[in-house]
Amino acid sequence: MSEHDDTSDDSIETGTDDGRGGDDSGADALLVTSTADATGKTAVALALALAARDAGRSVGYMKPKGTRLESNVGKTLDADPMLAREVLGLDDPMHELEPVVYSPTFVREAVRGREDPDALRETVREAFEALRTDRDLLVVEGGGLNAGATVGLTDPAIADLLDARVLLVAPYGGPEDVDDVLVASERFGDRLSGVLFNAVGDAAFDDLASDVVPFLSGRGVRTFGTLPRVQELAGVAVADLGRELGARTLTSEAPTDTIVERFVVGAMSASEALPALRRTRSAVLVCGGDRPEIVTAALDASGVEAVLLTGGFQPPAAVLGRAEEADVPVLLVQSDTTTAVERLEGVIRSGRARDARTVERMRELLAEYADVDAMLLEHPGRVPDDGDETAPPRDGGRDGEDGRDGSRS
Repeated sequence: MSEHDDTSDDSIETGTDDGRGGDDSGADALLVTSTADATGKTAVALALALAARDAGRSVGYMKPKGTRLESNVGKTLDADPMLAREVLGLDDPMHELEPVVYSPTFVREAVRGREDPDALRETVREAFEALRTDRDLLVVEGGGLNAGATVGLTDPAIADLLDARVLLVAPYGGPEDVDDVLVASERFGDRLSGVLFNAVGDAAFDDLASDVVPFLSGRGVRTFGTLPRVQELAGVAVADLGRELGARTLTSEAPTDTIVERFVVGAMSASEALPALRRTRSAVLVCGGDRPEIVTAALDASGVEAVLLTGGFQPPAAVLGRAEEADVPVLLVQSDTTTAVERLEGVIRSGRARDARTVERMRELLAEYADVDAMLLEHPGRVPDDGDETAPPRDGGRDGEDGRDGSRS
């Protein structure tokens, strides 16, 4: 991981007299960033905004650089500010909520010297000043520690520009993930309030509580909480998956709100497929529409929650009838299997099933497993002594032993 880009100059240091930092006339700024993609950063940011609003604070939101882009009304916009408008009931204009659209085209133009970093930073600062007026808290969602380096708008640079304190959201699968937290701590310096671990599996909880949290405390990094992995936040709803892929749903009664977390490619014979399919869970089967025998085998595997057919081939009506009976939705795309798998992998990895329900579920997890009040404090204070950190509970907050919610309704 690269060192912090020294993109800031004297005009954007905190405490200068040009209004770019240290101004008490508007909202306190909290930048929520993450060490990796698909860590639940958006849900955490919006859940904290709702908690602050419930505590009586006037709350706003912005995402200085839009990175999760999709087409909307003829424009390319980031989906996260659009969700924030819905969840928080905001009426601020999109050009303030998302002042920089950090698209591949934008980056290409920046590399060619056709974007002015100073002008872009000024655009971000002006949007921030407009949004913070008459508010107590402005939640600023980051777009990545390194994204934005071409124009001096990495998340550390944005934190300096907006004089924001920083909450780091991080995954934890093993001790090697601590490196990313420490590198982020070095890059943000004193602006880092602490870290929130999210989507932590059962096997990692004890290690995190007994070893990692005290270790980070000793390095000056406060742990605000550890959130368990729950299925409804770990994958993508079948309906959302279909929309992202532009798929047509061939079944009419099978539920499409089921969550899928992985995919299996049906590139084997039916006799070979069934044992493999029975070993998976929360999966979508991907295969050509001209392989009805694979689809039939998948319907006998309890871990297959959906079927994605490729090549534009529609299976026999009898197969669709069995899928309806098994409550397994069948989707169809025109692209070939290789192309479909590439797109599917990106959608599942990025966890694009984010909506108001996701935010509300995250809010519940934060209330149970994290120190919300400390995260929202303007000055959280010293790192607590060992044993004072927010310890990750070992039970509670789960819908079932394997993290599944047990409901398909």
